[in-house]
Amino acid sequence: MGDYDEETAFLGQTGPYFWTTFFLLNTVFVSTGFDGLYIIFAGAAPRHHCLVPDVNLTDEWRNAVIPLVTADGEEVQSQCSRYKLSVVKNLSDEGYIPGRDINLTNLEQEGCLDGWVYSKDIYQSTIVTEWNLVCDNQWKVPFASSTLFVGYLVGSLISGQLSDRFGRKKVVFVSLAAQSLSVLLQSFSQSWRMFCIMFLFVGASQISIYISAFVLGTELLSKTMRVLFTTLGAFLFYCIGYMTLPWIAYGIRDWRTLLAVLSATSVVYIPLWWFLPESPRWLITQGKAAEAEIIVREAARKNKVQAPPVVFKESEIQDMPPGRKYTMLDILKSFNLRCITLMCLLLWMAINIGYFGLSLNTSNLSGNPFMNCFLSAISEVPAYIVSTCLLRKCPRRELLSTFLIIGGGVLLLIQFIPDTLQYVALALEMSGKFGFTMAFTIVYIYTAEIYPTVLRNVGMGMCSSAARIGSITAPYVIYLGTYNKVLPYILMGSLTISSSVVNLFLPETFNKDLPETVEQMQKCKWICSSSKKKTYASRKQPILQEEKSEELTLTH
Repeated sequence: MGDYDEETAFLGQTGPYFWTTFFLLNTVFVSTGFDGLYIIFAGAAPRHHCLVPDVNLTDEWRNAVIPLVTADGEEVQSQCSRYKLSVVKNLSDEGYIPGRDINLTNLEQEGCLDGWVYSKDIYQSTIVTEWNLVCDNQWKVPFASSTLFVGYLVGSLISGQLSDRFGRKKVVFVSLAAQSLSVLLQSFSQSWRMFCIMFLFVGASQISIYISAFVLGTELLSKTMRVLFTTLGAFLFYCIGYMTLPWIAYGIRDWRTLLAVLSATSVVYIPLWWFLPESPRWLITQGKAAEAEIIVREAARKNKVQAPPVVFKESEIQDMPPGRKYTMLDILKSFNLRCITLMCLLLWMAINIGYFGLSLNTSNLSGNPFMNCFLSAISEVPAYIVSTCLLRKCPRRELLSTFLIIGGGVLLLIQFIPDTLQYVALALEMSGKFGFTMAFTIVYIYTAEIYPTVLRNVGMGMCSSAARIGSITAPYVIYLGTYNKVLPYILMGSLTISSSVVNLFLPETFNKDLPETVEQMQKCKWICSSSKKKTYASRKQPILQEEKSEELTLTH
């Protein structure tokens, strides 16, 4: 077919139709913000200790039956052991006084055979208190978090194919319904296994919403509106959902009720079915030019412009000639491509570990977990705005390395902050989140500019898979904090600083023409390349303003 943007240029670049579509589509991303991270509260572990059954013990022995251990420099009750109850009962019956007559350090200990007592100061119930996911079962919480990201991986692999076959609009709304149903069924989970299985479906449907809505927006909107949609709209509305989540969780402290309420919010999207059109571009590829023309004429009516008698000429509505299909094997054939791809994979994995690690860690920080989550979310807003502005004027390589160093550096500094300066540690963590969010935004654009057109989707797909592996790993990085609270920061900080060095070996793409073929990509100057070939002619606009921005599938 002909150039769609040229054929619909009479619609203009802005207008009521484009602005309405822009805002309605962006509201869909709000649900991905709070449905993706409710595990922060649903999977939180309150303070707990072993349950002491109602046996005949003196007050002194009842208070002393839980051993004291040193954690982070202070003495607290053990969470996973108690003094052997039969021994304690005998000593109590014989009138011994703990600490005076009996040296407690010599007493035999046992596990929490009768269960645990959980504090309800913050949460009424979580999956941790529901199924005793503590001590030997503590690993089940990060495993549950990882199932969401496994769902992301599955959903990202199939959603594109589904939307190509059945249409963008249908997949968006079917995915919204699937997400709502999955979260609702998850709220009725009778076991940890059922919770994990449903979480996988939540992840798959959620990433399908994000990808399909993103593609629908890039295909419906004009060039000017498309730039705003792909760089700020989707991310900022995701942040609105993320910022809303802690306030909903603050009002609902029971995890089952919280999930049921979150699932019900999808009802507000039902009316959008009658306001959001299908992608005319997709309809034309399916041979439905008449339906596409009806949508375009309706857009012209809303924008108060006159449509031409014939929008899409019959002679132009024909299949594109078949071209060569590129696969991952083509990336492996070239040494330069292999090296660049390996470095990109490491970058995406490190950034995702840091981003999701800090996002999931908010419930473990000192202070109010709801406020910590809100601050973590709001720190992303300036990051998205600043990164969008800087990407238009600054080299990608130096920009990405700078914010990776900022993000990783502040995480390494946290371990030196004393416990008495909790607000300083919190400020550093939020600064780290800002740096990772900046890097998160930049790496999408940078990677898409590195790969040639014939391999861009393949390369972005491989990097997205690496990102999913990083996000699956993130909960286990946070789990290391149960052994030593600074371990996650050391690991994430070191990995990020290392990735900033790796990034310096990639070719610079700022003010360069986008490579169309593998041969053009080979001509890029990069530190590891032995060839010194001429780079491309200067280009006036970065990829943010390219017509092909729909090729960038931005997924959290």
